This record gives sequence, structure tokens and C-alpha cells, in this order.
Amino acid sequence: MSHPKDLHDQILAEEAELRLDGFGVDDAWALGSQMRQAAADRALPIAIGIVLGRQRVFHTALPGSSADNDDWLERKTAVVLRYGRSSLGVGEQFRVGGKDFDVASRLDPARYAAHGGVFPLVLRRGGALLGAVGVSGLPQREDHAFVVEQLRAFCAA
Repeated sequence: MSHPKDLHDQILAEEAELRLDGFGVDDAWALGSQMRQAAADRALPIAIGIVLGRQRVFHTALPGSSADNDDWLERKTAVVLRYGRSSLGVGEQFRVGGKDFDVASRLDPARYAAHGGVFPLVLRRGGALLGAVGVSGLPQREDHAFVVEQLRAFCAA
């Protein structure tokens, strides 16, 4: 049975749209703080993280989140840094191809999770992968949607 492509197509469009002219540690603080405020306003039990390269430059946890969320965030971020795509996009790419990421990727599932919630930080010009921004604590599509919403608002500002 084939997996529907609609979600994967939507994610590809988001990944093409949400590119940055530049992004540094001050931007990470601004985006992370914006995300934390939005999550606090909604009482979302999430952990939020931003990395530049392999350096963690922003991390916070809201009430109701746990160390498990930190672990999921790290594993989803590893997928983004390896593939240069959103963690949900990578998972959907495998599902659309009729494959299970945990098996077909041949990567250690204790280190990599292709579940929604982490998004690549990519330069508009040249397409260089700068890092990743993500959350963990909600169902994977909600994690993804929150990050996309917040990154879209950040890019528009």
C-alpha cells in the first residue's frame, strides 16, 4: 500500500519557502525567545532547541516537558543535520517510498529519529545548511506545524 504524497509535497514547499538571508547566535536568541513566548502563551509542554552547526545555541524547556523531550529533540536534530531536510520531511520521504526510516536508513534509532518537529536553517542564497530549530513534546505533526509557524513569523519580521 502506498503512502499519500500530499504531506510530503507540503513539506517540500515549506522547506523551499523558509530560507534565511543569514542567521547567527543573536538570531537564535530572538527566534528561540519568540518560540518560548508563543509556547508559554499556549501552555505547550515542549522543549525548544536551536543549533548552529553542531553547537547548541538555544535551549529551553517549558512546564510539562521532560528529559525524554530533550532526547527526541536531539535525535530529530541529528536527522536534519544529516539530511539537510526537516525531520518530518525525511520521515515522509521514506514513507512515500514505501520504506521504514528506522530500517531503511541503516542509522542507529537511538541517535536518529525521522519524526516531526525539527526544521533546517538554510541560507536563501546558495542553500547552505546553517543548523536547525526544533521542538519536542507534541504529536509529531503538531511539533512540525509549530516550528513552521514560528519560523514563518520570524522570517516575515
